[in-house]
Amino acid sequence: MNFDLALILVVLSALTGVIWLIDKLAFAPARNAQARSIGEITALSEPERKARMQEALREPVITEYARSFFPVLVLILVFRSFIVEPFKIPSGSMMPTLLIGDFILVNKFSYGLRLPVLNSKFLELGEPERGDVIVFRYPGYQCERGGETVRSGTPCFEPLSPVPKQDYIKRVVGLPGDEITYRNKVLWVNGKEISQVYVAPYIGPAEAGRNMDGAQVKDEMLSTQSHRMMVQQNNAGLEGTWRVPPDSYFVMGDNRDSSADSRYWGFVPESNLVGKAILIWFNWDDTIDYRRIGTVIN
Repeated sequence: MNFDLALILVVLSALTGVIWLIDKLAFAPARNAQARSIGEITALSEPERKARMQEALREPVITEYARSFFPVLVLILVFRSFIVEPFKIPSGSMMPTLLIGDFILVNKFSYGLRLPVLNSKFLELGEPERGDVIVFRYPGYQCERGGETVRSGTPCFEPLSPVPKQDYIKRVVGLPGDEITYRNKVLWVNGKEISQVYVAPYIGPAEAGRNMDGAQVKDEMLSTQSHRMMVQQNNAGLEGTWRVPPDSYFVMGDNRDSSADSRYWGFVPESNLVGKAILIWFNWDDTIDYRRIGTVIN
């Protein structure tokens, strides 16, 4: 089951804030007035007067909890909505750059500030560049029905299914207007072959159900900075040519022969962007791999 943590934080922040505000405006003045009245009773001893005033001023338990949790919840909501958000890598589609069990940090303001839950942009700050590793909301498969493009959570067989609320991570290969071709394990962008330089045979964790024999690690130059990617001799990814529409991006996994990406389900709309992956802050997959902690993602 996928929980919408942003929605939970928004609801809890609003709930605790409303409880605190109602108490401050409606009930706290009455408690203060009662405490003042007790303070004017001269027949009481000083210790008894103070004890009864403290009792009159005591907040209800629900208000006390709301006042304590509200600023903490708001701080967490603001931090993960507008600054940085943690994610965990669940699959091997971005090997060798990201491994299963990597915990990463995602910059939330690289591509503009967006409202939590709605994910609608309200402040422009930047756009994805070719080669960026991005997190985005899974857009679903693009299916043609009745002359219109609709989205399905699974391949375009009847009946179509709702698109699940999931976050994906891939590398930006194509920008709006680009022509992308993938053939014979080589990438072409706008008719230009993207260079690949052999580095070494892949040595590392294997994907479940995949024959990794003969897998090769290569350096690929999508932008001014190279990145690692992998091809598998015993597996093959979908080939073809695609034209990226406006306000959309073509994304692929670095594990080219084992990645469900834009080749299969289509383009990522700009409105689905979540942020830019920047750092591996932890790794846990049965054991901790301390060597990966602090690795900058490029």
